[in-house]
This record gives sequence, structure tokens and C-alpha cells, in this order.
Amino acid sequence: QVQLVESGGGLVQAGGSLRLSCAASGSIFSFNAMAWHRQAPGKQRELVAVITSGGTRNYADSVKGRFTISRDNAKSTVYLQMNSLKPEDTAVYYCNALRGSNSYWGQGTQVTVSS
Repeated sequence: QVQLVESGGGLVQAGGSLRLSCAASGSIFSFNAMAWHRQAPGKQRELVAVITSGGTRNYADSVKGRFTISRDNAKSTVYLQMNSLKPEDTAVYYCNALRGSNSYWGQGTQVTVSS
């Protein structure tokens, strides 16, 4: 069973930075892609950033130039570096891993950006 554990969320002022981590229970080599999603209160969950097994990265328009997704295969961990945070980035951030037709999710970590 795949387990994904997020960490690194918290409260930060607008303009600040946070780095989220997602540690997988096994090797992340087997995943086709890993991603970060977020869900703000009253809104649908949205894709923030994705990185494929080949290293291709894609971002939501709202975070391009501010967020960076990366992976450390040796540590089986995916990161989301978030800079220039805005109040509208406030949400629960979820790690997601894809392997074939299977999709795995972490429990989420809260990010709150104060104005």
C-alpha cells in the first residue's frame, strides 16, 4: 500500500515562502507522475504542479514563476517550493502520485497566507 505523507505547511505572511514535502512509503521511480493539488474552502480541488518520471514539469497559470516542483528519488520525496505567496494561495495542499490507473493521495497540509 502506497503512503504519502505531506509536511511543511503553516502560516506565513504574504510575500513569504514555504516548502512542502511529500514523502512516499516506497520508491517514487515507479510512479508515472507526482503532483501537488490544493483545495480552498468552498472551492474545487485544483492541480497546482506536476512532475513526470522523466522530469517534465507543468504548473497552473496562477502559480507559474512562483512555485517550483522537484523530486529527490533517493529520498522518495517530492517538494513544492512556494515563493511570493499570496492570500489566495491559502488552501489545503495534497500530494498525489499516479501509477498506471491508480491514484494515491496524502492527507493534506494546511497553508495559510495572511495579508
